[in-house]
Amino acid sequence: MKTFLYRSIIGIFFGAFLAIIMTNSVVLFSGKEMLDGQLFLKNSLGFIFCGWFFTVTPLIFENANLRLSQQTALHFVTVVILYFILAFGIDWVPFTVKSFLLAFGMFIVCYSIFWISFYLYFRIQAKQLNAELQEL
Repeated sequence: MKTFLYRSIIGIFFGAFLAIIMTNSVVLFSGKEMLDGQLFLKNSLGFIFCGWFFTVTPLIFENANLRLSQQTALHFVTVVILYFILAFGIDWVPFTVKSFLLAFGMFIVCYSIFWISFYLYFRIQAKQLNAELQEL
């Protein structure tokens, strides 16, 4: 529970940080001097919620009772459902089949890149730890 709360706080702060970065980028690069307050609030809460669930859902990978394929499938389904409910709800992705398929394809590519990167990173870490244990 302590880990869940810690990751929740980190995710919320990271989402809020990304919201500020995106808002500043819009102001700096689009030339807009006024922002729609309701749109800002909706997008900021979306970033915060995304930050939260993308930092909390990896706890699935810490469940030793599941195989890596089960952990990955459960994590993928969880984040896809949460993300697309959020993305359709706040109009990050228009509610059309074509938009969904395009967004889903991009989501799979990004998810695959992150999954492979983390897999390789932890595999290298495990090799280094095993090598250090062999030296003892």
